[in-house]
Amino acid sequence: MDNKTTKRYLPWIVAIALFMEQLDSTIVNTSIPAMAASLGATPLSLKAVATSYILSLAVCIPLSGWLAERYGTRRIFLAAVALFTISSVVCGLAVNATMLIAARIPQGIAAAMMMPVGRVAIVRTFPKGELLRAMNFVIIPALLGPLLGPTVGGLIVHWLSWRDIFFVNVPVGLAALWFGWRHMPDYRGEQTRPLDWLGFALFSGGTALLSWLLEIFGEHGLSGPQALVPLVLSLGLIGAYGWHARRVPHPLLNLKLFNVRTFRISVIGGFVTRLGIGGMPFLLPLLYQLGLGLPAWQSGLLMMPAAVAAMGMKVLSGPLLARFGYRRVLMANTVLVACTIAMFSLIGPETPLAAIVALGLAMGLFNSLQFSSMNSMAYADVADSDAAMASTIASTLQQMSMSFGLACGSLVAGFYLSASSQASPAAVNQALQHAFLTLAVLTLVSSLVFRLLRADDGESVTRGLAAPVA
Repeated sequence: MDNKTTKRYLPWIVAIALFMEQLDSTIVNTSIPAMAASLGATPLSLKAVATSYILSLAVCIPLSGWLAERYGTRRIFLAAVALFTISSVVCGLAVNATMLIAARIPQGIAAAMMMPVGRVAIVRTFPKGELLRAMNFVIIPALLGPLLGPTVGGLIVHWLSWRDIFFVNVPVGLAALWFGWRHMPDYRGEQTRPLDWLGFALFSGGTALLSWLLEIFGEHGLSGPQALVPLVLSLGLIGAYGWHARRVPHPLLNLKLFNVRTFRISVIGGFVTRLGIGGMPFLLPLLYQLGLGLPAWQSGLLMMPAAVAAMGMKVLSGPLLARFGYRRVLMANTVLVACTIAMFSLIGPETPLAAIVALGLAMGLFNSLQFSSMNSMAYADVADSDAAMASTIASTLQQMSMSFGLACGSLVAGFYLSASSQASPAAVNQALQHAFLTLAVLTLVSSLVFRLLRADDGESVTRGLAAPVA
């Protein structure tokens, strides 16, 4: 396989597959009422359509690294895309709620393989000096999916049928399969390590329980005392895995990778950053629809400037990092992200539309630079032999942080709305103002983590990127 051709197509292949995965994690939320009416079920019972996907995703991500090392990145990635596409068809053909929920489980399993295995292929294909350019394509789906999912889902349900939400994955999946068959490289581990079954049970059980708790608690389906037992149990299982991983020769997730300083700072700092950023896709539709009284389609269009700006930032991120370095860029840009979140607290009924669009553009630019920087720095000092493990750990914590972020946004908004009427735009606006400021402070905290970087950290990635990339 020609390496030059592989480098040209691989980022697009991975980006297409990841866009399907990221979009499907949120696209069904706005479609649940229509699904319930069509299938003769209650909307509450169909919350399992989203929960089953998230749980299977959380459970199976830790397996992806071992599977890629054992069976090869090409085979696992193509199998995941095929399973995702087939499951999408079954979801679209579902005749009852049970069939729909059951089909979402293999879809989540496939999604759990696509994200980390695609990243492994990127990291193993591109040398450190070219990694940032490739990663710029891969981070776009992570930015666009949560923003566009509810909008796209709402438009499809309004103009077509909820079944088309799943059928749109078919042409995209077939394109990813065709290009992947031709250009996806096949990397395997140097040694075949046994699967850590006990570690898998402990860690996956803990993360699945925690993901379920966040999904339910974020919807205010549990009170604090009711959530305490599953919270303690989930943290206990994850803690037990940490104890177990240090005592076996081949753990499911090798925590020794956290000894690599740039990897540790990137993953931990990214986790904290996403707690703040992750709540925005939940809060912004509330602001636009409840606070400003805009219809759903206008609310969706106001999410588009951030998506456009995110794609545009890929031209600037390389030169910026090469000129100023990861430490200065991440410290400064995290502050800018926090300030942008805080500025949404100033939006009210009298705010000009142009100002809202400009703020959305700023959010897209700064978020894109943040994710490009964090994701590429994570692999700056990781050996090629550890790429699969590093990708698995980073993807697992990223998924957990996204769940935390959405739940955090929901809980913060619910806390400030507790004494207010959601029917009053003024009350909603006031509550959301406090929520935006809270998330801004939370995001600002992560800038303290990035202070631990050194001035020359990440130079292996930014070397040769001083000139803008077309």
